[in-house]
Amino acid sequence: MDMIWKLTRRNVDIYIRNKASVFFSFLSVIIIIGLYALFLGDMQVKSINEMLLKYGQSIKGTRFLVDSWIISGLLAINAVTITLGVLGTMVYDIENKRFPDFIVAPVSRTSVVLSYLLSAWIIGFIFSLIALVVGELYILSGGGQLLSPMKMLETLGVLALAVISSSSIMYFIASFLKSGSAFGTMSTLLGTLIGFFTGAYIPMGVMPIAVQKAIILVPFSHSAAILRQIFCEQPLAVVFGPLAEARDTYVSVYGIKLFWDKTEITVPVMLAVLAGVAVLFLLLSAIKLRRYKQA
Repeated sequence: MDMIWKLTRRNVDIYIRNKASVFFSFLSVIIIIGLYALFLGDMQVKSINEMLLKYGQSIKGTRFLVDSWIISGLLAINAVTITLGVLGTMVYDIENKRFPDFIVAPVSRTSVVLSYLLSAWIIGFIFSLIALVVGELYILSGGGQLLSPMKMLETLGVLALAVISSSSIMYFIASFLKSGSAFGTMSTLLGTLIGFFTGAYIPMGVMPIAVQKAIILVPFSHSAAILRQIFCEQPLAVVFGPLAEARDTYVSVYGIKLFWDKTEITVPVMLAVLAGVAVLFLLLSAIKLRRYKQA
């Protein structure tokens, strides 16, 4: 156990000291924030207001709803990009021939794997907490309200599961990369696609049905949907009031609820998917590492 923590601290220190890695881990979030600050946020507010006027509903709380939707999506994205950034240490260890040294050294294979994963979990969760606090303050500054204590606990639980699930997927993918350049390409590709997987760039409801189904198969969309349901529950009640039809249309179009054909994917199912994916990719990574050692 002592060796695991020593290796974990090493990985955390390497990531924190590499300012470029930290910056690029947040790059997708920064881009999305910029897009919403420039025009996407106002476009969504205008779209909701037009819907409310169509139904004869007074306009109130629109910014609260849009801010809550944005922040919850960013938290889901953050759980993916941060864990991938931390696992870059493993790729650089492979490139610099340190990883094979760890494998043949008198250190168990489990200790090596856990050290990388624990560093991703620790940094991913800490940075997610920071993002949560900043996001809540942003919502509050825009005239919204903070999450209730119970909703905050639910958010923390989902964030922890999202970080663990994302890190297990990212570890498996990163284990195939042999150089820093390959890792940089992978990070850029994922940073571009993650906005589509979580419906941050284009609302899921306006995409073709085939694309929506493909996105639902990506676990990141589930963590985004769960967080949006938590964050948007209160502002949805404020904005739409008794307008159930308008509310249902909004939650469907903007990915707050996910549907396979016309069947809603419930929160327990999405949580089970995230947990199952975490276990599956951890097992796949263990199998791959066992073969690596035997090679």
